Amino acid sequence: MIELLRRVLRSPQGALGLVLVGLILLVVIMGPWIAPYDPESLAPLQRYKPPSALFWLGTDQYGRDILSRLLHGARATVVMAVFATALGTLAGAVIGTISAFLGGRSDEAIMRTVDAVMAIPSLLLALLIVNLLGKSSWNALLAIAIAFTPGMARVTRSVALAVRKQDYVNAAIARGESARFIVWREMLPNVVAPIIVEMTIRVAFAVMLFATLSFLGLGAQPPASEWGLMVAEARRFMHLSPWMILWPSLAVAFVAIGFNLLGDGLRDALNPRT
Repeated sequence: MIELLRRVLRSPQGALGLVLVGLILLVVIMGPWIAPYDPESLAPLQRYKPPSALFWLGTDQYGRDILSRLLHGARATVVMAVFATALGTLAGAVIGTISAFLGGRSDEAIMRTVDAVMAIPSLLLALLIVNLLGKSSWNALLAIAIAFTPGMARVTRSVALAVRKQDYVNAAIARGESARFIVWREMLPNVVAPIIVEMTIRVAFAVMLFATLSFLGLGAQPPASEWGLMVAEARRFMHLSPWMILWPSLAVAFVAIGFNLLGDGLRDALNPRT
């Protein structure tokens, strides 16, 4: 782990990504405790206040402190995105590994099904799922996980095909081990590295996708302080207070850039050629 950290820090994008993600995690953990105000406290006389010593990032249409809402909303946005990515990654990794292990017609049938699902854009697929399940943060999380599963299955399969030919897998087959044992104990642990890199990069897309669903009114619902929902609520008041839409938009961009840079650093660090 220490050696991996050193490799990540050797690349400028990896070091910067690690710093940004570290700051994001700090906000996720400490945000509710360092927020200066209650994020849902209404103050009609303080509406549309610009950034000042009292309200560092200004206030929204209800007089709520934007900084406090951003700090509280970090959990609703980042944690949900990470959880959705992890769920989709796990499902895709299992499907891809099983497909590579089975081979033949089973592999062909699984991959053609995956290709058919992948033909639907991730956002459109997520929109369809949320519309079927109903509007809520948890349904949005499930929709994003399902949308990410086919892509992760194909990435995992490409790596698992090489692992399938290794001697330790053939030895497990010769010993008469079950397919479940071979997939979970022999193959999956050896495809973790590229999966981690892909997962880290996909977190950035999950954050933007989750914010998009909330922006469209299909994810988090008012009075939640989710960043996409904050942007959606603020767009009607851009002419009165442009900072209302500026800060949550920058927060989403900050998270996406941080995880993308960290993913690039991990890819270089885990590349056996380097």
